[in-house]
Amino acid sequence: MLSVLATSLALSSAAFAREANIKITAPTSAVATHHYDYEMNVFHPIEATNGMVATEQNLASQVGLEILKKGGNAVDAAVAIGFSLAVSLPNAGNIGGGGFMLVHDAKSGKTIALDFREKAPAAASETMYQDEHGEIIPRKSWYTHQAIGVPGTVAGLTKALEQWGSLPLAEVMQPAIELAEKGYEVSPTMAKLLQVEKDNLGKWPTTKAIFFNGEEPLTTGDTLVQKNLANSLKLIANEGADAFYKGAIADEIVRDQQAHDGLITKEDLANYEAVEREVVRGDYRGYEIVSMPLPSSGGIHIVQMLNALEHIPIKESGVNSAKTISLIAETMKRAYADRSEYLGDSDFVKVPTKQLTSKDYAKSIAETVLEGNITPAQEIKPGDLTPYESDQTTHYSVVDKEGNAVAVTYTLNLNFGSGIVAGNTGILMNNEMDDFSSKPGVPNAFGLIGGKANAIEPNKRPLSSMSPTMVLKDGKPWLVTGSPGGARIITTVLQQIINAVDFGMNPAAATNTPRFHHQWLPDELRLELGFSPDTVQLLEDAGYKVSIKPSMGRTQTIQIIDGTMYGYSDPRNPDGAALGY
Repeated sequence: MLSVLATSLALSSAAFAREANIKITAPTSAVATHHYDYEMNVFHPIEATNGMVATEQNLASQVGLEILKKGGNAVDAAVAIGFSLAVSLPNAGNIGGGGFMLVHDAKSGKTIALDFREKAPAAASETMYQDEHGEIIPRKSWYTHQAIGVPGTVAGLTKALEQWGSLPLAEVMQPAIELAEKGYEVSPTMAKLLQVEKDNLGKWPTTKAIFFNGEEPLTTGDTLVQKNLANSLKLIANEGADAFYKGAIADEIVRDQQAHDGLITKEDLANYEAVEREVVRGDYRGYEIVSMPLPSSGGIHIVQMLNALEHIPIKESGVNSAKTISLIAETMKRAYADRSEYLGDSDFVKVPTKQLTSKDYAKSIAETVLEGNITPAQEIKPGDLTPYESDQTTHYSVVDKEGNAVAVTYTLNLNFGSGIVAGNTGILMNNEMDDFSSKPGVPNAFGLIGGKANAIEPNKRPLSSMSPTMVLKDGKPWLVTGSPGGARIITTVLQQIINAVDFGMNPAAATNTPRFHHQWLPDELRLELGFSPDTVQLLEDAGYKVSIKPSMGRTQTIQIIDGTMYGYSDPRNPDGAALGY
């Protein structure tokens, strides 16, 4: 019961601060004037006034910073980073996957969502991963050519540059081409990932030729050279997206698909388009929230949960106290229950977005949460609404001196996606088809339950948790953030916002605060290492099944206050970097 938590030894914000050696200056009102007092913050973000990038790979961060320094805008830098991460972060960065981009245009004051999510091939069917008895065929939606969705990254990055960039495509792609041709040193982090995925990657000669030395994956200090990928990047730089969707790269992708019973055709590639969409909007304690719409579930549920939390006094109960965790976890459960029932590609199904993000519906959630009961997942049903949205994903954020801001989250889905390099292209292909509901009620690779709304259909985009998000103050970007993490992306971004708005943390302090997650099913409260044993015990005593698991998310965050940019790359991935000038 929450009443037990409220009257027990739940940590106050001050107690948590002492325990974690973090001093927190909390806002004095709902809409506080935030400032950084470096005597009061153990964790310090990077400061800059002309431009800032934050990515999961320091080589890509350097590329983005150099583009800004030479006069490129935030979109130029974001596109350069996107192509560079395909080389330097091959487990998640990609041109064989897809994702989402938010662009804030300082001149017009508008924020635009760009959807370059993968699509199901035209030959896809609802039961394609089931056997003759209707049972799921293990791993067929993970590590086969039929797991691959039609990629969207090249279409998305090139469209963004055409719409909002200022530099030629060849110029922003040149750093990625050079990085692929000359190679770079494999880091300890990358070496560990290659070893973990040895069996999946080693099945495919085209993949093995790139990432292995003989029969073993590359190790720390080895040089990773990707000549075939460099050639593909050169084709795109010279011919634009047509090289990928209609030209030589498309031909090679289709040849590889046909050789292994894949479904993607030349027509599937030629028909792919990145789509501009209206952002999901909300407000939270005086700040405007803008996030990604469907087929991302992230924006809808971040706004939904923040709407509910406006009625819940989490500031009073303190950062990561047992009571605060419980209040937020109960809110999370209800959002994820709704996700399972209502969300899918809005081009194919009617989704009650207006109801899910309404203040009235959120108030009803808050009232239930404030009753003080720990509700078992099986007792929580999706809300009664009138019908009408990887783990190995990566996020990056960019802000330029003009006030333009870009937030990008894109993915291959699992580590290195399907593990398949398409023929001689050097391009790792996604396994994004697993993000569909292969069978209603059966969890996917991340344990997420899906329903009919997210069933497989030809040309449909699978539901995603990717949540590039901006918080605006007075119409201008105040916080630009996002994260990888599969099902945990939404709750990671939620906590980054709460830590900034409710607890006045700078991006470094907010990022280093331990994270928690509840996704309704499975019915477990997931905690990172770093929570007090007392807090864990209180949560277990209250009735939660607590599970201590590896770290969650790797946020890349930039905050802008009075013209100064504060950037921070999540140390959960030591290869990342926030750089500014």
